Amino acid sequence: MVNDYERRRYTRIRFDTAATLAQGEVVFHTHLLDISLNGVLLETPSNYQVRADQPAHISIFLGDQAEIQMTVKLVHSSTRFLGFRCESIDMDSVGHLRRLIELNMDDPHAPERVLEELVIPHS
Repeated sequence: MVNDYERRRYTRIRFDTAATLAQGEVVFHTHLLDISLNGVLLETPSNYQVRADQPAHISIFLGDQAEIQMTVKLVHSSTRFLGFRCESIDMDSVGHLRRLIELNMDDPHAPERVLEELVIPHS
């Protein structure tokens, strides 16, 4: 039987670090739980107010002034987790994400899979 993780089209890694979620003028401080080119899973911040019909921006802090930035859309929420789909990501952030996956996976082919995920359209 295939579990949800194996059905995902994008390489996803668990990674706990500080993140900010911004929509309009409102900014929430939270924690990243996992990430892929397709999106992120964040810890639900206290008293959050995110509209699913408007884009939001996520900044993920990696240290050494490295940062992954994505424009995202809320796709699911609960009292514990917020799931966002990536709408856009800049090339610097893709490079940081590729390196993050490379460092956090035992699979030596993971970086090549990430590049394939970026350039091969999925239905």
